[in-house]
This record gives sequence, structure tokens and C-alpha cells, in this order.
Amino acid sequence: MGEEGSDTIADSSQADEESRPADDALDAVKHQGEALKELLEFLAANLVTKPEAVEVTHSISDESSVLELRVDKGDLGRVIGKQGRTAKSLRTILNAAASRTNCRAVLEIIED
Repeated sequence: MGEEGSDTIADSSQADEESRPADDALDAVKHQGEALKELLEFLAANLVTKPEAVEVTHSISDESSVLELRVDKGDLGRVIGKQGRTAKSLRTILNAAASRTNCRAVLEIIED
């Protein structure tokens, strides 16, 4: 009988532990997203001629960080680069940084 009671306690604690990893993963994605946001702001500000116009927003979608980059219209070509090489490089850097916490980063360059 004593063993049955301990099984009941173990089962209820396992239910709590099963919900925690999902919350921990979401917190990790949020924390990682803020670090990625700062990294992208730094990289973009050093690429463009008007760093004060750089704006990065972060959102979470399906355990991945979605980063939206807005720059001045005149600097859009600098961020995209020839044949999109600079944008591809930015995406590669962001995914490398995000992979440290098993997350995925998506960069969207928004033109207004």
C-alpha cells in the first residue's frame, strides 16, 4: 500500500515536470530572441548610413524567433546587398547564434 501512494505522488510531479519544459523552452526562446534582436541592431547599424533609423522588432512563432528589420529607404540596398548576399549573411549569423539554444531565427527585411 505504501508503494501505491508514492506512485501517485510521482505521477502528479511528473505531470508538473511535463508542463515545465514547454514553459522553459518558451522562456529560452524569449531570452534568445532579445539577444538576437540586440545582435541584429548592432550589425544593421554598422551597415547603414543612418543608424538611428534602424528598427528591429521581435516576435515568437512556433518556437522560432521572428525578427523584422526596418531601415531607411536609402539604406535598404546596403542591408540586402548584391543578389541578397548581405541579407543571406545576416540570416546565417542569426541562425548560428540561435542554434546555441536549439532555436531558429527568421529575418524579415521590411520595406516601408
